[in-house]
Amino acid sequence: MGIINVLDEHIANQIAAGEVVERPSSVVKELVENAVDAGGTRIDVAIEEGGLSLIRVTDNGAGMDADDCETAFFRHATSKLASAQDLFAIRTLGFRGEALPSIAAVAKVELTTSPDSSGLGSRIVIEGGSIRTKQETNAPKGTDIAVRELFFNTPARLKYMKTIQTELGHVTDYMYRLALAHPGIAFTLKHNGNVLLQTLGNGDLLQVIAAIYGTATAKSMLKIEGESLDYQLSGYISKPELTRANRNAVSTVINGRYIRNFGLVHALLQGYHTLLPVHRFPVAVLHLRMDPTLIDVNVHPAKLEVRFSKEQELLQLVEREAREVLGRQRLIPAAGQPAAARPPREAVVQEQLALYRPQAAQPAEPTGAGVPAEREARTAPWPPATGSAAKPAAEAPWPRTDATARPGPATDRVRETAPAAATRPAASPRETAAAAGALLRSLAPAAEEAPPALPAFPKLHPIGQLHGTYIVAQNEEGLFLVDQHAAHERINYEHYYELFGKPAEASQVLLVPITLEFTASEASRLTDKLPQLEQAGVELEPFGGSSFLVRTYPHWFPAGEEQALIEEMIEWLLGERKQVDIGKLREKAAIMCSCKASIKANQNMGTLEIETLLDRLAACRNPYTCPHGRPIVVSFSTYELEKMFKRVM
Repeated sequence: MGIINVLDEHIANQIAAGEVVERPSSVVKELVENAVDAGGTRIDVAIEEGGLSLIRVTDNGAGMDADDCETAFFRHATSKLASAQDLFAIRTLGFRGEALPSIAAVAKVELTTSPDSSGLGSRIVIEGGSIRTKQETNAPKGTDIAVRELFFNTPARLKYMKTIQTELGHVTDYMYRLALAHPGIAFTLKHNGNVLLQTLGNGDLLQVIAAIYGTATAKSMLKIEGESLDYQLSGYISKPELTRANRNAVSTVINGRYIRNFGLVHALLQGYHTLLPVHRFPVAVLHLRMDPTLIDVNVHPAKLEVRFSKEQELLQLVEREAREVLGRQRLIPAAGQPAAARPPREAVVQEQLALYRPQAAQPAEPTGAGVPAEREARTAPWPPATGSAAKPAAEAPWPRTDATARPGPATDRVRETAPAAATRPAASPRETAAAAGALLRSLAPAAEEAPPALPAFPKLHPIGQLHGTYIVAQNEEGLFLVDQHAAHERINYEHYYELFGKPAEASQVLLVPITLEFTASEASRLTDKLPQLEQAGVELEPFGGSSFLVRTYPHWFPAGEEQALIEEMIEWLLGERKQVDIGKLREKAAIMCSCKASIKANQNMGTLEIETLLDRLAACRNPYTCPHGRPIVVSFSTYELEKMFKRVM
């Protein structure tokens, strides 16, 4: 007599329910996806006690007739696949035919449905997988399904459910994702009668983002669009000042299906390169369209993970488009009210008087009203050699490396154009603003140095320093605070990043090598990584045991920080478990150099030094954040300042 038996269908359904129905949110997912596949344009979800007591999903979709009403609860019964060939081009959210029988095996299910608007429909009641009632009834077009007492016949599963708030959190999270995936469907989610989500279903993704994350978040979103040979990308990503502590606010949607894919999130973060602080993540909704034959959605029981046939092409598309969208923005966060919420400028009612006395002996100000005369001092060499503002090189506020010992391209151009400007008569504020804009455009880096779409950094006129840490500046738009360390760090980062691209030209052999000591384990791993260090300009030589000699390093390493910098580079290399990317090593080294070579907080600077720093910041490819992602400039608009002083009501 054989010992292998065929499981009873009821037992098989309960086992399958363990894979499909993990918690109340799993039931909501399967039922709502069925409603979407049925073509519903309005889907209402009502739950009680976190979904353990009741889950009710109502839609106005296609509905079912009396025969399909019962057949839908058979295992592997589905209307979405007709042949094996359909598995290679899945266009629906559900397709396995396991959801309804699995749910019915562990709950009490009542289904009412009608395929048309005749008012006649069918009703079926199933408890624990057994049909209790099947009858005709009055019903509107669509489907209404109620799942009560989930896991009532599997107490072990019920015992391990989390708190009501935890289960509710999983349900709301999934409903948020589905609403973002289908902005053309009107979703409603209620818990114990309280509305948690309500969307209009008008197809406007930005309105769905506002309904979920709030209007302030929606106003800080940037539209992203792009396409390649096989993929189409659309959606929204947030400005760098709007971040979250985890990746949960990044939603990726493939052909209307929400998925989790670490590669896509990583590609998006690469698009934010150096714009985000450490351990901070953007808010983003990415919609991707592709031929269904390029994707396999049948690799995960909950269909949350997929496989792409041309994944590298997709990742490059996401990274490229995110980088281009952010590159077209002026990423200076406002310290006050968002610009979109400001009332019209006609609200200004306070009369303003010009409180100054002209002097006959004083020449006209050539650079516009309100601009300090010391502005012309920027035409002097750097560092200044003579005059009251001059400082000896030893008193320079930051180490005089190649990155800081000479003015940048912007300063050179200002020097060339200043004599011509001094011969012109005084200009009105309007003319000055136009001239400043034209000058700023002429000072933009060359095409090979920066993307042409990069917006112009605002021309800033320094006022002074705050606590020796922040530069206070102004222009016609308002007041600006500049973090001097972050600004100098960005300047140095871009300088060192270029230098690390050609380390052989800058390496110098030491007369007295530097000796470094490591543990036996570290020394063994470091030996395999010596070629990568050499590509960054640092040559190490084994010196017996766990010791190494530093024979060569680039001469532009910050003075006095050479050994500490090399040790940090080695520490980062040893921490990389995968194959080391030489480009990433050079970037990390550039960040380390820039941080050590930059002016620190609580360090006073002269007017000329401040002006030169601002000019060189404006010439950077990305003058808005430091290499660690911290903001460099924060703005206070003129309107915000006027409102603080009640000049506008």
